[in-house]
Amino acid sequence: MFSGIIEEAAEVVALSYDNSNLNISLRCSFTNELKIDQSIAHNGVCLTVIDIKNDIYTVTAIQETLDKSNLGLLQIGSKVNLERSMLMNGRLDGHIVQGHVDQTAMCTDVQLANGSWYYTFSYKTTSQMKAQGYVTVEKGSVAVNGVSLTVVHSKPNSFSIAIIPYTYEHTNFNQITVGSVVNLEFDIIGKYISRLIGDRHKA
Repeated sequence: MFSGIIEEAAEVVALSYDNSNLNISLRCSFTNELKIDQSIAHNGVCLTVIDIKNDIYTVTAIQETLDKSNLGLLQIGSKVNLERSMLMNGRLDGHIVQGHVDQTAMCTDVQLANGSWYYTFSYKTTSQMKAQGYVTVEKGSVAVNGVSLTVVHSKPNSFSIAIIPYTYEHTNFNQITVGSVVNLEFDIIGKYISRLIGDRHKA
């Protein structure tokens, strides 16, 4: 379980395939605090640490993860948003994020506004996806590349979010431009409500 508060944007230093699985090696400042089998969110995707060497650690993304996320687009030098799992005795500064990416979205607009940035993203939607809660609502929460954000200008298949300078500087949002592909995880509470309403209509 995560909160969407990014600890660091780590650099990808190696990529290798093992059959259809992608091994991703990253360098970050807290590698010495990690352990094998630990779960870390990478651009919002929960992955398990499988190897640690000095300041570099490695995780593996399976084919299903690559199909549903932007991890398959990573290159050497790419920045990846990292968050270690949430401590149960800590404050929930973002919102409840599971680390299970629902789908990807594409950045369609970036606007600078008095020191902050407004990003607009569009995503595929169908009636079935809406029924599963794959939607945004005005002032609701959404995780974009693992970052907990508040939705503005929510539309049926797009939304915008505002990024403050701190988030811009400490996440990979400073690498997102028009055409960039990002990971989305919709609000888990909204998904449960959508499912319950759908089941009620079927009853």
